[in-house]
Amino acid sequence: MKKSIIIADDNAVLTANLKEFFASVNGYEVVAVAENGADALAAVEKFDPDFLLLDIVMPELDGFGVLSALKTPRPAVIMMSQLNTDAFVQKALRYGAKYFLAKPFNFDLLLRTLDDFSSENDAPPAPQQPVRASRGRNRSLDEKIANLFISVGIPAHIKGYQFLREAIKITVDDPEIINSITKKLYPSIAAVFNTTPSKVERAIRHAIEVAWNRGKIENINNIFGMKIYSANEKPTNGEFIALVADKMLLEGA
Repeated sequence: MKKSIIIADDNAVLTANLKEFFASVNGYEVVAVAENGADALAAVEKFDPDFLLLDIVMPELDGFGVLSALKTPRPAVIMMSQLNTDAFVQKALRYGAKYFLAKPFNFDLLLRTLDDFSSENDAPPAPQQPVRASRGRNRSLDEKIANLFISVGIPAHIKGYQFLREAIKITVDDPEIINSITKKLYPSIAAVFNTTPSKVERAIRHAIEVAWNRGKIENINNIFGMKIYSANEKPTNGEFIALVADKMLLEGA
């Protein structure tokens, strides 16, 4: 069964291109396009979609207004905007968005993001584990990781963000995998995103370098509760993944 999508954006060229793109891939269907926030809310009420692709700056009601007005149960909201500062990303996540894509973005990245959330929602529960509890746990872990990434300065639009998020989630579920990062962890992530282990390694390393280049070392040390790193001393991929995964586990992830 196809996943339904509503696109809410006043950029007619972008919405036309997105409709054409989703018409060419399997598993998704654009059921409505809205040029303003009020129409987006009406379309969500009418179609009850799986996903809402939502711009921030729109006529009548902006994206944050839409997020505030959405009723429960609500679709998985993917924000799309050129307003991609940490403050806007954090606000979008705080208002309930599941992911933030900085414009312009690669449509294949959008597709992989939808696939990621679709697989989480469609995955069967573990034996004797309620589906609701399983989904809540996934959402909670995703939100914790996203908030941590914002704090340390890893932007949502770079490829390493997704790879690093997946690496942490896998390590939370299987802490021993960090001892086989090259043989098991990178190949596992590569399989999810249809890429190569070497590209995964490079993208994660780049994401960590971005955080260090932004100079948020104090935030990083505060998050881990101790002075671990200096501006001239950044962790390896494995060290960073292990630190974040350990923090998630200590917080009950």
